[in-house]
Amino acid sequence: MANYIMMMGTSSHVGKSILATALCRIFYQEGRRVVPFKAQNMALNSYVTKDGGEMGRAQVAQAEAAGLEPCVDMNPVLLKPTGNACSQVILLGKAMGNMSAREYHQGYSLKAFAVVKEALARLEKEYDTIVIEGAGSPAEVNLKANDIVNMRVAKLLRAPVLLIADIDRGGALASLVGTLELLDEDERDLVKGLVINKFRGDVTLLKPAVDFLEEKTGKPVLGIVPHIEKMGIDDEDSVSLEEKQKSLGSGDLRIAVIRTPKISNFTDFDCLSGEADVDLSYVQEAASLGNPDLIVLPGSKNTTEDLLYLRKSGLEQAIKDLAAKGTPVVGICGGYQMLGESLMDPGHAESSFDEAKGLCLLPMRTTFHDRKFTSQVEVDCPAFDFLGCGIQGAHLRGYEIHTGTTEFSREVCHPLLITRRGGAECRQAEGAVSEDGRVFGTYVHGIFDNDGFRRDVLNALRLHKGLLPLKNSRNTQAEKQHSYDRLAAVVRESLDMEKLREIMGET
Repeated sequence: MANYIMMMGTSSHVGKSILATALCRIFYQEGRRVVPFKAQNMALNSYVTKDGGEMGRAQVAQAEAAGLEPCVDMNPVLLKPTGNACSQVILLGKAMGNMSAREYHQGYSLKAFAVVKEALARLEKEYDTIVIEGAGSPAEVNLKANDIVNMRVAKLLRAPVLLIADIDRGGALASLVGTLELLDEDERDLVKGLVINKFRGDVTLLKPAVDFLEEKTGKPVLGIVPHIEKMGIDDEDSVSLEEKQKSLGSGDLRIAVIRTPKISNFTDFDCLSGEADVDLSYVQEAASLGNPDLIVLPGSKNTTEDLLYLRKSGLEQAIKDLAAKGTPVVGICGGYQMLGESLMDPGHAESSFDEAKGLCLLPMRTTFHDRKFTSQVEVDCPAFDFLGCGIQGAHLRGYEIHTGTTEFSREVCHPLLITRRGGAECRQAEGAVSEDGRVFGTYVHGIFDNDGFRRDVLNALRLHKGLLPLKNSRNTQAEKQHSYDRLAAVVRESLDMEKLREIMGET
């Protein structure tokens, strides 16, 4: 029988995911067979597993922290918002179609819970410790009857719960007390401890607050976790983009990522922001675009509607004006599709629009359909001209996650060659580069996570700007493992681990 610990929060973005990641790492370091679990995620930041399943990014980070290959049992239900109170529903990695919030919460969610229980049963057979993450708040009374991610899971497993509040937002004491007050008695009984997260300053000043909480609620405060700067761990959803809205550096190169309403997989660019010579910002308005050294169009859950947003906001014209003056532009997945001449959706697979004109920066047309492509890929970059520099690379890793097929109106240079897809060998040209070498796009997410490729692109930008190239000095995979160890050390120091083990029934 597995041991459980469950993270719930007083609201979204209080640190449930990060604390679950920390515990996964701590238990992994102790030699346990530990696995993360979240019954249902709602996020546009997703990942593709080795077998082509789609899952939430947070459980991928937790799996990495636990020394595991991610699998969809760790996140059996994924909801990807498409707009207008509607989401694409993904069960065990496969898209089941779009549903309105009403359809899902008032009928389908409890059916999906059967899949949740099956996934849990498989994990229980293989692992001795399961670190579970809830979603939002367990006290959302309007959703409680059909909730499948918070107390329904805790009750099923009789799992002890830690309730987490973000003190950096303010009102942490009230949110903890209020959340407990709104729970039913049997649910309150499952809450075995409180955690105050993201604290800045002298922790001794919080002693009166801790004493009050313990007396008022009858629950022990297990720890006060400090705010951790530059954590270096993938974010779960676009809520965190509010913290990234301003520039993240002061380097030689300014990169502007266009933030559209349905931006997805923005973690594609975290590795760029980690470069010392890069100043990366997310831009929502034409007036804020300025004169960057590179414009990036990211992935999108609704490419057509995001393209129309660019048009309406004035960003499209601003991007095209800069491109005409020589500013390079890169598109990833949905952003790549926007760079073409047109987006066609005759069956309304993605939106209510039959067709939309693209930015016309690449000679291609994309047609949407119901089929969704999800696979891990390995690619070579034989050599393509970007800003007059030859970009090369081999055995680069990434993943595809898109609908739509792209055709070219004339012959183009393809920057990448897919050599493996889902573990099977293949040879397929991928992406496109403009004739002047200033615009390129690809369906491959995570392409910039490849250290050599990323540095080659940045050096091309440096030379274009009259700067000397830099040597690649980063190993992002090693940096990520260091970040998990650093997080674990901070949380281990901040929590009463002996009390936690007692809560988990181990002492």
